[in-house]
This record gives sequence, structure tokens and C-alpha cells, in this order.
Amino acid sequence: MNAQQLSKRLAAVAAFVPKGAKLADIGSDHAYLPCYLAKRELISSAVAGEVVEGPFLSAQTQVQAEGLRDIIKVKMGNGLEVIQPGEADCITIAGMGGTLITEILEAGKAKLGGVNRLILQPNISAISIREWLYNHGWELIEEAILEEDGKIYEILSAEKGNPRKPYGENELEKGLLFGPFLLKSKNEAFIKKWTLEKENWQRIARELDKAKATEETDKKREEILRKIRLTEEVLND
Repeated sequence: MNAQQLSKRLAAVAAFVPKGAKLADIGSDHAYLPCYLAKRELISSAVAGEVVEGPFLSAQTQVQAEGLRDIIKVKMGNGLEVIQPGEADCITIAGMGGTLITEILEAGKAKLGGVNRLILQPNISAISIREWLYNHGWELIEEAILEEDGKIYEILSAEKGNPRKPYGENELEKGLLFGPFLLKSKNEAFIKKWTLEKENWQRIARELDKAKATEETDKKREEILRKIRLTEEVLND
């Protein structure tokens, strides 16, 4: 992967970036995503943010090598603190856990006033992101799920709006877990992901059956069994 040829995962993220956006790519690593978009004149400007010195230096080197220093600013800082007012109207955060992504969004809420779109790619726990978006007035507008190098990734795109809209009547719990748009397409990656998740939950349930019964284990077991039932409904529908 490089600035000319993105991974399948990052290419899917790039596809959700609106043309002409002022992008902030948080956790930009080598800044491949903003460089790729800038080289194709798909964004007007970008901030590549990194909190770790090694990736920050790599991003600086990449931006300079591509001749994009006038378009892409590489900044070192934690989460959204690298963004100044008016500097970004689209934020991408990719390649982290869903819980960490929500922590970055929560800590940087004050920076989201001028942001029109969030594009978020969690490696795990996409439900954490959907719940955060739902509770903070962001409407999911598009999702993707794909497999690359044996791993399955979800990409979530959201704009300010009606957070309830994509979930429909009485489908919130299921939509938050599986993704309201992904539930409609149920592609091969979706089926594989949730088949594996169901098998993992079934193993956990068997282990809990062997454990000493306590209020905590009973609650955990019921939660796991509910997820299994929901998953079976979705896969068999």
C-alpha cells in the first residue's frame, strides 16, 4: 500500500469522502489517505493528525515526497486537538477500536461544530460508534463491510441529522449491533463476520454453563444468548 494504491479498506474509506472536502485524517499513519485524495484533486485541503512521533515523521516525509505540503498539514497531537476552527468539514478515523474512536469523538466534541461528515472505520466494536452517533445527533447515511487479508472491516459514514432515521421502527437494537445498511445488503463479508461471532458467543455460553452460577454470570449468559438469538434471526432471515 502507498499513496498511489490504497488498501481495499482505506479505498472504501476514501470513497465516502465528499469531493472538495476539507479533510482531517486522525491517526493518519503514513498519510496515505490524504495524499491519495489530494493527488486526485478530490479534497481541497487536509490535516494529517498523529499522536505518535514515528508515524508523525513518516507522514511528514510522505507529504513532502508527494509534493503536497501546500495542501496537507501534518500535525502532532491527540485526537481532534490537531484541528483548528474552520480547518475541517470531514473527519476520517480509521484502523482503531470502536471504543477508542468514540473516546476521540467524545473528547473532541467541541471541534465538531463545523464538521459535516464523519467517516469511521473501527477494527472492532462498531456498535460502540453507532451508539455514540445515535446519542449525539449524527445520522448514519452509509455503511460498508469488506474482508481484506483475512480480516473483516466495517466503515460507517454519518452526517448531522436524524439519528433514528436509518433504523426504522422497532429495529434499533438490531440496527446498532449489525448496522442498518449492512442488514439490507448482507454481503459475503457480513455473513462470514456474524457466523464467526455467533460461534464465538456459543463457545462463551458453553463456558458460562460450566461456571458457578452468580448474578453476574447469569446476566452475562443471558446477554450472550440474546445476541446469539438476534444473530440467528438475521442470518436465517
